[in-house]
Amino acid sequence: MFRTVIAVAFAWPLFFAVPASAGGPLTVEDARARVLLPSRPGVAWLTIRNTGGADDRLIGAESPVAARIELHTHIHGGGVMMMRKVENIDLPARGAAALEPGGDHLMLFGLETGLSPGDHFPLTLLFERAEPVTVDVRIAPLAETTSKHKHE
Repeated sequence: MFRTVIAVAFAWPLFFAVPASAGGPLTVEDARARVLLPSRPGVAWLTIRNTGGADDRLIGAESPVAARIELHTHIHGGGVMMMRKVENIDLPARGAAALEPGGDHLMLFGLETGLSPGDHFPLTLLFERAEPVTVDVRIAPLAETTSKHKHE
């Protein structure tokens, strides 16, 4: 009994560290979002790793909690960062794309309900070549989702 308890205690963190995958070369890690309110657009970040030998692209996303999701990036100009919608985000072969505060990210519009820190929601990522990948997105505390940059 004691060995079983110890084994479970050490294995527990490994269970949560396993990245989401569709069984192909793409894996998704650290999917998180800022506190989401129905009256405002939400934002989500994650890292996509492409372990395959072919380039791919993230071309969209969908979730039951949002009416529409757009891919966005930040453009630096005149000392100000501005958000811009993009059609895709490149996923180089044997590389990664990090969607993070102050960089590429997902904008969630028309949120159905409010979500608080600790809540989760499903997000399906759509790719140019690979099959869709559905991940569980965690609503992170505000301090974990702020950028060091000023946004406009």
